Amino acid sequence: MTAPQPAIQTVLLSKSFGLRPVLHDLNLTIPAGQCVGLLGVNGAGKTTLLRCLASLTRPTSGSVHWFGEAAADKPQSRRLIGMVGHESRVYPQLSLRENLVFAARMYGVHQPESRADHLLQDVGLAARASAKPREISRGMQQRIALARALVHNPPILLLDEPFAGLDAHGSEWLVRMIDSLRNEGHAVCFTSHDLAVTQQLADVVYELRSSRLEKVRFYGPNLMMRAAA
Repeated sequence: MTAPQPAIQTVLLSKSFGLRPVLHDLNLTIPAGQCVGLLGVNGAGKTTLLRCLASLTRPTSGSVHWFGEAAADKPQSRRLIGMVGHESRVYPQLSLRENLVFAARMYGVHQPESRADHLLQDVGLAARASAKPREISRGMQQRIALARALVHNPPILLLDEPFAGLDAHGSEWLVRMIDSLRNEGHAVCFTSHDLAVTQQLADVVYELRSSRLEKVRFYGPNLMMRAAA
């Protein structure tokens, strides 16, 4: 029996901006149903790596594959990816529900209104469905961003600092949500500065250091060791 293709696989992925290397010869494999955490100081290249994985940034060399096929910025391929980045992808003039319905229609989701209502319930925003994005808290904005990323039920979810701006209750909710998605077979990759959350949530943890990935092994809540990935 042929082994299933990994959800994401990079081969010698490199990215430079001018003469400055950000990523160098990265080989990363993320199977379906696995949650991967990415650590690294500000400027280490975590966001650049996620954008390369999402085919939003073109690598200087190397390749990214989704389920064995070369990643491509095409409508049929984009349906494989859901991403929450630093920039908001919701429209300020639309209500939360209208944003989700619009996104669902854009992706060709069956019964977009029902999908929007289901997600609003899932992320705890059903009572604020008619609110505009500017009328809700930072934590709620993170929730609606995640709902939008999930509107087409993508098998791959990429999250850039998803815990930023969340209070303790919001962080607990997000941990449960990501854990549930992983258990449903989604491949999840997230960046974070929080060692405790990363250790709790991720099946595999890497740190970006000097343009390369190093696998992290934890020995207690604050002690970790690195090895070449």
